[in-house]
Amino acid sequence: MRIFSLLFSLLALPAAAHEFWLEPSAYQIAPDGTLQADIVNGQDFDGAKQVYFPGRFEIFAAFAGDLTENVAGRAGDRPALNRAPVAEGLNIVAYQARNATVSYETWEKFQSFVDHKDLGDVLPRHQARGLPEAGFDEVYSRYSKTLIGVGNSIGADRRTGLETEIVALTNPYTDDLSDGFSVQLFYRDDPRANVQVEVFEKYGTGEVTVTFYRTDASGIATFPVTAGHSYMVDAVVLREPDAALNAQTGAVWETLWANLTFGVPE
Repeated sequence: MRIFSLLFSLLALPAAAHEFWLEPSAYQIAPDGTLQADIVNGQDFDGAKQVYFPGRFEIFAAFAGDLTENVAGRAGDRPALNRAPVAEGLNIVAYQARNATVSYETWEKFQSFVDHKDLGDVLPRHQARGLPEAGFDEVYSRYSKTLIGVGNSIGADRRTGLETEIVALTNPYTDDLSDGFSVQLFYRDDPRANVQVEVFEKYGTGEVTVTFYRTDASGIATFPVTAGHSYMVDAVVLREPDAALNAQTGAVWETLWANLTFGVPE
């Protein structure tokens, strides 16, 4: 059930967050085709394409049914995903980037990000910990997936072992989409209830819109989709880093970004 939505032009967003996603060259391919996708970092569903580099990821794997295969490549390969399908049917590709940090020179900049991602009333928590309101660091990690239909495209998305993960409850290539597309959001083993899910919609290389939804008590959000469009779903967890990560990075906040991309056939 759709809980809440508000539609914007991306140009009107108050603070541009930088998403990180997998964007296939084609969301559906023939059984003898090749899985190809770029790793992209940017905003407005447009950004810089990154090369394959083992030092940048913890997990890079492809799944189909009960089968799992690591994504191998050579440093510098682009597209970063360029391999045979795991099997005919729905192929899932998952990528976990290694941690990185960002510095905030002012509280207002961090608050703008918090508001955009609807992360709650963070300032009182920040103050209660005795943290400075300027010149502090955040450590972040990225957990991205994409769905590619191979041949008959039959199959279902599933958990792939990511700490936070968006699981499609709908197969965009085989299911009836007249009642919308459903996803379920997880943090570790638990569904994330009543949290914001951000849905980016793009047609070709044209205008992008973003819609905000809230998950229900089971962590599920449903939204309408349009034939021929591609979609990116994004949600963020904010938490305090553990002592070891704080000592390693100096960061006082940690964010975990879940992302899912898929296309809808014409």
